[in-house]
Amino acid sequence: QVQLVESGGGLVHTGESLRLSCAASTSIFNIAVMGWYRRVPGNQRELVASLTRDGITVYADAVKGRFTISREAAKNTVYLQMNSLHAEDTAVYYCKVVAEQGWAAWGQGTQVTVSS
Repeated sequence: QVQLVESGGGLVHTGESLRLSCAASTSIFNIAVMGWYRRVPGNQRELVASLTRDGITVYADAVKGRFTISREAAKNTVYLQMNSLHAEDTAVYYCKVVAEQGWAAWGQGTQVTVSS
């Protein structure tokens, strides 16, 4: 099973940008869906963006037009470019992959804090 390591989180101010990276330990060629989720303490984890192997993307309404999910297969990495960050984007962000075989894997999470 693949191991995922997120990076790129940090503390920024409102309106600034961050790019999160999720590096997989093995090839993501057979990964059916890759996604980014986030969780605010006390709330459930929610989908932020997802990307299928065929290139179909889905975004949460709250991030449409500001966030972009992408993949770089040669580096076994999926990215989340986050622009125009709001204080409401503060959360722990998690990477998730779902394989064609049906199993799923999560990363350990990376903290994003947006100061107003």
